[in-house]
Amino acid sequence: MFRAAPQAERKAAPIERASGAGYPSVDRYATKGPRRYPFRLNFYREPPVSEVTIEQFETWAIDRLRVLAEIESSQARNRSYTEMKEIVTTQCKKYLPLSATTASGMSGGPDVEAERMKDHISHFVLRLAFCRTEDLRRRFVKAETALFRLRFENDDASEKERFLKTLNFDWEFVTKEERQANREALIAANPRLANFVDSETFYKVPWTRVLDLVEKRKVLLRAGTAWVPMREQASLVVAEFSQRLMKELELTSRALPRLDEDDRILPLLSHLSMGFIAGISREISSNAIQGLEGGNVTAEMVDALIKEHAPLCMRNLHESLQDKGHLRHYGRLQYSLFLKDVGLPVEEALLFWRRSFRAMSDDKFNKDYKYNIRWAYGLEGRRVNAPAKNCISIITQDQPGPQDNHGCPFRHFSPQNLSSALITHYGLNFAEQAEILQAVKAGHYHVGCTRLFEMTHKKQGIKKGDGLGEGESVSHPNRYFERSYSIVQNGGVPAKSETKAEELPSLESKKDDTEMNLDDAAGEHLEKEAETAKSSNEGYEPDEDEEMELLAMQGA
Repeated sequence: MFRAAPQAERKAAPIERASGAGYPSVDRYATKGPRRYPFRLNFYREPPVSEVTIEQFETWAIDRLRVLAEIESSQARNRSYTEMKEIVTTQCKKYLPLSATTASGMSGGPDVEAERMKDHISHFVLRLAFCRTEDLRRRFVKAETALFRLRFENDDASEKERFLKTLNFDWEFVTKEERQANREALIAANPRLANFVDSETFYKVPWTRVLDLVEKRKVLLRAGTAWVPMREQASLVVAEFSQRLMKELELTSRALPRLDEDDRILPLLSHLSMGFIAGISREISSNAIQGLEGGNVTAEMVDALIKEHAPLCMRNLHESLQDKGHLRHYGRLQYSLFLKDVGLPVEEALLFWRRSFRAMSDDKFNKDYKYNIRWAYGLEGRRVNAPAKNCISIITQDQPGPQDNHGCPFRHFSPQNLSSALITHYGLNFAEQAEILQAVKAGHYHVGCTRLFEMTHKKQGIKKGDGLGEGESVSHPNRYFERSYSIVQNGGVPAKSETKAEELPSLESKKDDTEMNLDDAAGEHLEKEAETAKSSNEGYEPDEDEEMELLAMQGA
C-alpha cells in the first residue's frame, strides 16, 4: 500500500506542477524504467506502492471526489446520460484528466503516467474513506462504475482490447453448435443481430451480472445464464468492475482499524466521507464565497434580502429569530457568519442582533452577546476572520436538538416540518413538494436545495437542471444567496460564475484570506459559551414517516 509521507521526505523528482481550480498545485512525478500504467483503463486490482505527500493524499482525492459527486448529482437529478456525460467530461478535464496512450504516442509520456498515477492513488484514497458503511460503499461503487463506463466507451478500440486481455474474465463462450441451435431465439432477443448472428461471438454469464441488458431484453436467457453478444461487451465489463469493487471495499473495511494509529490520515478520510455524504461537488473544501459589496448592507435591509434570496436554512433561522426574539448558540453562530459574508458590517450586525433580541436589556446584550458577534468578525479573541459555514459543515457538524433552529432543513427536518416550511416560506405546490421530498428521502439533500432554487427562480428563466448555473449544485448558503441576488440584479439573465466584480458593481469577491477550518477557529469561542449553555445540543433523527403518506395527508 502507498505511504503518506511528510513534505520533506519526497524522493521522486518533480517534473511538473498541475493544479485543480481552487486548490494548491500538486506535483507530478516522472517514473523510471517500464511504465507502471500501460493502459488508460484501470480495474484497480493492485493498491499503489508510490510514496505521496499528505498534500497530494488529500488534494488528489478531493479532485476525484468532485467528479464522483457530480456523477451522483446528475443521477439524482435524473439528467439524461448524454447530459451527464457532457458535464462529467468537463469535470474530468479540469480535475481528473486521463489521456489515452495513443494520444501521446504508443510509448506514452510523463504526463500520461502522472495522470494515471493520480487516478490510481485517488481511487484508493477514496476507497479508504468510503468503505466504512454499507451506504457509503454502495454510493461509491455506483459513482465509480458510472465513471468507468464513460471512460470505457470513450477509450480507443485497440487499447481497450489489449486491456481486456489482461483481466482473464471467466466468461464461457457459446459454441457454434449452441449458437445455431438457438439462432431464432437469439434473433428474437435482439433483432438487430439478424444479419450478424452467425458471425457474432456470444458469452455465457449469470444473468444477475447484466441486469441492465435483461431489463432491456437484449439478451437470451438459458438455464440461469444470459447469452451476451460481443457488441454488448461494455455491460459485461462494467458489471465485472462493479462487482469486484464492492467485494474489495468490504475487504478494505475489515482492514481499516489498522489505520487507527495514524492521526494524519483518519481526519482526512473523515473529511472526504463527510463531503460525499453531503453531496458536494464543486465546493468540497472551500469556504470562500461572494457577497454584496462590503459596507452597503444595513440592518434594515436584512429582512428583505433574506426573504428574497436566502436558502431555506438561513430563512428558517431568520424567521425563528424574528418570531422568538432569540436564537441558541449554534443558530447564532451559523446565521451571524452567513450575514457577515453577505456583506453586513460589524456595526450593522450589532444593531441587527440588538433589535432582534427585543426582550433583552442593553446591559445583558452587551455582556453576553456583543463579544460573540465581534468575535465572528475577527475583532475579539484570536482575531481570526472565521468563514461562513458551507453545506458540509452544516449537515455534519453540531447536530441540532429539539429546541434548536440551526442545521440543514433538508437533513434535519421531519418530512412534515419540511413540507410545512416549503409551503409557508415559498408557497410550493403539491407536485413541487413531492419532488423535493423524494430527493431528501433518498439522502440527496443538496439536490432538494438545488431544486428549490430552480423552482423559486423560474420567473428569472431558471429551468430544471440549471442549478445555480451550468448545472452547479448548492454547496454553500452564501453561494445560493450570491447567485439569487446576481440573477435578480441582472434582470433574470443568469450571470456566469466567472463574472468579475467590476462587471457587477453591486457584487465583489469576499474570499477569506485564511485557510483555517471553522471548527479550529471557533474553538475559543465555543469554550467561552460552553460555560453558560443551558442544555446540550445532542442530535436527533428525523421522523421515519413515509413521504407518500405525508403527501396524502396534505392532499386531504
